[in-house]
Amino acid sequence: MRHRIAGHKLSRGKDERSALRRILIQQLFEHERIQTTRAKAEAVRSHAERLISLAKRGNEAGEEKMVHARRLAAARLANPATVRKLFDDLAPRFKDRPGGYTRMIKLGQRQGDAAQIVILELVEE
Repeated sequence: MRHRIAGHKLSRGKDERSALRRILIQQLFEHERIQTTRAKAEAVRSHAERLISLAKRGNEAGEEKMVHARRLAAARLANPATVRKLFDDLAPRFKDRPGGYTRMIKLGQRQGDAAQIVILELVEE
């Protein structure tokens, strides 16, 4: 039984799982829409929304807290261009939205292994 066990393992080790999460979040922020399996989308969705909330709070706060928020996001994303887009484009777009920045659209099952495929996208407005 998996009582009181948080997170999704995704049949991977710790380092591979964190790299997969980082890559999927970067692709989501870069393209604003990715196609992946439902399990991966559910694992990534909460982390992406937390980063958007962090960027919103950083932009609303003063200069010192904005720098701190950018450094926290850079530690989780490891790509300066993605961090720049997150703070300069995405956070102002969701300024008035209290949450729910992503949407999952089910596409059906994959032919080879019958995995549920979804589109994970950022909500427009």
